[in-house]
Amino acid sequence: MARVTEIHVNGTRREIDADPDRTLLSVLRDDLELTGTKYGCGEGQCAACTVLIEGTATKSCLTKVGTVAGKRITTIEGLAPNGKLHAVQEAFLEADAMQCGWCTPGMILGAVALLERTPHPSDADIVSGMNGHICRCGTYGRVVRAIQMASKNGGRA
Repeated sequence: MARVTEIHVNGTRREIDADPDRTLLSVLRDDLELTGTKYGCGEGQCAACTVLIEGTATKSCLTKVGTVAGKRITTIEGLAPNGKLHAVQEAFLEADAMQCGWCTPGMILGAVALLERTPHPSDADIVSGMNGHICRCGTYGRVVRAIQMASKNGGRA
C-alpha cells in the first residue's frame, strides 16, 4: 500500500510514514503531536476536530490523510505563530466564549473560515456558518458575540 510522505501543516513541510487511509486527525494527534485538534464524536457530527485545509473548514476525523498530501493544513496551533494570537482567538477570550474548551479549537477554526468567506457576517450568517459545531456547555451566544467582535477587528491575525 502506498504511503503518504509529505503534508504541509502550519506552514511547515512534514514527512510522515502513514497509511493513506488513516484519518488526518489521528496523524495530527498521534504522529505529529498536535493535540489541539480534538477527537469528539469520530463521526463528523460535532466539528471538534475541525482544521483548515487550503482555508476551508474540514472535519479531520473524516478526512483521510492520503487526500491531503501537498495541501496546506492549519490547526489551532498554527493560528498563533510566534505566540501572537489570531483575532478570532483574542475575541473568544474577550467574549469568554468557552467553558470546558473541548469544542473551542474547532469552533475557532470554523469561525476563521467563516470570516474569510464573509468578513462582516450578520447574526444569521454566523449561526448558519457555525451550524454543526456542537458545544456541550452551551456557549453559543458567546461564540456569536466573539465572531461579531472578531469581524469588527478585521477577523485576521
